[in-house]
Amino acid sequence: MTARTVLGVLLLALIAEVSAFSQAAGQIPTAERYVDPLNGLTLDRAIALALDQEPSLRAERTQIDVARASRLQASLRANPTVSFERRQEPAGTDNQTALAVEWPLELFRRSRRVAVADGEVTAAQLAVADRERLLVAQVRAGFGEVLAAIRDSALLDELVSTTRRQHGLLRSRVEEGATPPLERDLLDVELRRLEADRLLQEGRTEAALFELRRLLGLKADAPLKVGDTLEDVVRRQSAAPAVPAGGATVLERRADVREAAARVDVAESRIAQAEAEGRVDVSLFANYMRMDAGFPQLGVGPDGGLERVRGQFHYLSGGAMISMPVLNRNQGGIAAARAERAGAASALDAVRLTAESELAAARVRDDRAHQAINAHSAGAQALARQNLTVVSQSYDLGRVTVFDVLAEQRRYLDVERAYTEALKAAYEARTALHLALGGVR
Repeated sequence: MTARTVLGVLLLALIAEVSAFSQAAGQIPTAERYVDPLNGLTLDRAIALALDQEPSLRAERTQIDVARASRLQASLRANPTVSFERRQEPAGTDNQTALAVEWPLELFRRSRRVAVADGEVTAAQLAVADRERLLVAQVRAGFGEVLAAIRDSALLDELVSTTRRQHGLLRSRVEEGATPPLERDLLDVELRRLEADRLLQEGRTEAALFELRRLLGLKADAPLKVGDTLEDVVRRQSAAPAVPAGGATVLERRADVREAAARVDVAESRIAQAEAEGRVDVSLFANYMRMDAGFPQLGVGPDGGLERVRGQFHYLSGGAMISMPVLNRNQGGIAAARAERAGAASALDAVRLTAESELAAARVRDDRAHQAINAHSAGAQALARQNLTVVSQSYDLGRVTVFDVLAEQRRYLDVERAYTEALKAAYEARTALHLALGGVR
């Protein structure tokens, strides 16, 4: 049998022993409480669930509908104005009725207004894409926190069960008079310390699960188990294809950079709109008037009789009104739009610098973190477990003291926790790299 096979057999036996002791003590093992390899939530499913139902993201997506509705409104032409007027001679029969229609043409204005609205729609879509990018990074980070907390909980479960077994054996030896009571008391103190650490770690695990539920849009009491382990996720990440090389092309694909560029385009469209509003505009109008008027004198009618002199008259008129930008050429609006454009350009430069810095830092973190994983995987973790097993067996044979067992157990705990931190650092580094590259899935 190879060393790898022997280590695997020992690990399976230790897991079975931990499960048996935990159940005997009324404590459900961490693997059963939080992990379900068949039906548990995987990282990809968690991301898909968050993108589908996280409330703040759904609220952000409504801004796209708002922008599209504003674009629809901007594309509509100005309504015509209709006026009606009626004049009546007091204590007389003369009257006058007028109907007028005015229609502004909005020369050079509607197309500029629509261009601004189109830019706002694009910017809103990119803002949602950036929010999705950030949410995915938050889900990845929260998922990693859960996996790391579960691993530490499982480690403490293992140590508590092992120490409880050792304490039971030592208590029997003390009762038989083969071991001084001091060793039993020392191990009892260590057992209580480990149990307290396990309870605190369970609290951190539950808190991490509550935070993950929030990111997924789930209620706090919703059942949730994960289907991955931290080692498996980091292993898959390490086996993934190499990330693309750095360059401007990679950064320009990021949603926040594209959104900032879209804001610059919107600001330029606002300049054109402000300039158009300071130009000549034309409104067409048409009038119809019916006038019924007469005089008190009498005249001869068509039938030869006398009748009052009066008549009905119809008038049609039309024309154009021209707005002359002599004093107000929208100078303030143009200046404000240009200042907004300068601010948007500076914001774009800032976003690009931030993206470059994030990408460079993420690459370094990812490289060093995976080097650390390789250093741990070179045998330190397996050797620490083997040392603890050997020391425990030596104690059972009476060759070492309980102080040696406790020292080696704490050393093993430190090694395992350091490995968890290394796995977590590698996971977080790949998450940061994924975020810096602008990935969503």
